[in-house]
Amino acid sequence: MGLLPLKDRANEIYKKVEDQKSSRGRNQDALLAACLYIACRQEDKPRTVKEICSVANGATKKEIGRAKEYIVKQLGLETGQSVEMGAIHAGDFMRRFCSNLGMNNQAVKAAQEAVQKSEEFDIRRSPISIAAAVIYIITQLSDDKKPLKDISVATGVAEGTIRNSYKDLYPHVSKIIPNWYAKEEDLKNLCSP
Repeated sequence: MGLLPLKDRANEIYKKVEDQKSSRGRNQDALLAACLYIACRQEDKPRTVKEICSVANGATKKEIGRAKEYIVKQLGLETGQSVEMGAIHAGDFMRRFCSNLGMNNQAVKAAQEAVQKSEEFDIRRSPISIAAAVIYIITQLSDDKKPLKDISVATGVAEGTIRNSYKDLYPHVSKIIPNWYAKEEDLKNLCSP
């Protein structure tokens, strides 16, 4: 599935919003970017607001976030039902983030399994932060260790946020990291947060 359906869907959402009088005087770049964000979610190809931001003619994350809330509210009022966006899971971003970092297939597979496992625990972090922290753990357990800075650049998650998510995941590593990827004694070598 290419980008065309996404573009069509984003345009469709935009047209509906444009018909609303209250959309006049709003930041058009942010509105368009928010339509694209919602279209990606609806087509099961979620992108982070930060990723959308990079193609958004200078609209900021905050402006796009506001525009997104406005659109969801407006369309909800118009159709009388909430806008279905599908939940975001950390796994949705995993493959892309891993490929940005040039990780090997074993590591990618381990990261995807670990992220699924992490959903069994009550870790109150955004799926994107969890994905970034899992990638950090997986690369620390490999010969191809990646510095936090690289993971931050590849995922768009701030280093401090990755560190905090790592802190939250750390008590569960033995249950999250697949044992075919790392043994109990390998996990002991992870630096404690």
